[in-house]
Amino acid sequence: MTIVRKNTVNTTVSPSVSLPENSAEKYKEAERMRDVLLLLQNLINSEEATVKLILDCLYDVGSVNLINQKLRLKPLNRVMKLIARMSKPVFRTLALNWFKKNCPQLITNWLHTQVSFKNPQNTPQKVAIEVVQLEPYSIPQKQSLSQEIKNLRYQVRWLAGISIIAIAILVVTVTWLN
Repeated sequence: MTIVRKNTVNTTVSPSVSLPENSAEKYKEAERMRDVLLLLQNLINSEEATVKLILDCLYDVGSVNLINQKLRLKPLNRVMKLIARMSKPVFRTLALNWFKKNCPQLITNWLHTQVSFKNPQNTPQKVAIEVVQLEPYSIPQKQSLSQEIKNLRYQVRWLAGISIIAIAILVVTVTWLN
């Protein structure tokens, strides 16, 4: 099997894979990790169709979950899912370029941490937390806050309705012009 090096190959080496001058083992380790990086880049270039299918699956699952999590209104939820489906080709192009550029290095770094068998240095430290007793709101203050919340919810409903109508008009106009 031959590995073809392209001019656009990301040859940056992570800080954990630096080339030490005095240790032959570290040098060999860095060389082997560079080989892993080249092999991953070669794999991604030769299996581009597979990468596209993986990204499509991740986009389908991720976009639906994000929309369901952020948008509770059914009509707006459906419209956003439709928009997400239409924007999939743009995502695929951008994600593929990002994947080719960044993922071989990220995967190489992760694999290197897996085979280095070092104890993690990021042990969480205990942080002192100061607890402050809060005084409850007075009754008139609670009522004014409750009324303000109701007014804001009303405004959000209006804005959501206007947004849905505007998006629907935009979609109808675009389809009519085409």
